[in-house]
Amino acid sequence: MAQRVTLRKRQPYNTTSNRRRVVKTPGGKLVYHHLKKLATAPKCGDCGVGLPGIPALRPRQYATISKRQKTVQRAYGGSRCGSCVKSRILRAFLVEEAKIVKKVIKSQEKTAAARK
Repeated sequence: MAQRVTLRKRQPYNTTSNRRRVVKTPGGKLVYHHLKKLATAPKCGDCGVGLPGIPALRPRQYATISKRQKTVQRAYGGSRCGSCVKSRILRAFLVEEAKIVKKVIKSQEKTAAARK
């Protein structure tokens, strides 16, 4: 017959915060080891892909690591992935170019109307 294992914490329910694993000690006794919840990697706010270069930790653990490990040295580093930043920069540039083209066309129409 298998050896009985008793809970080490007061919470008896099988919840995500109360996951446990049976481990055999060097003395041959079976005990529960309570497992911590798995950490998820931070995701890009635009496309939802995991951000490379930033470790997957539980929220409180980010307080213990340095700022260098929490971000990437780029605009929107630690918040958006590189491809999304690239597309944002490109979109902003094209919007500005469209404004300039619009202004040039308007001035050309104005000079053409003045010649007639």
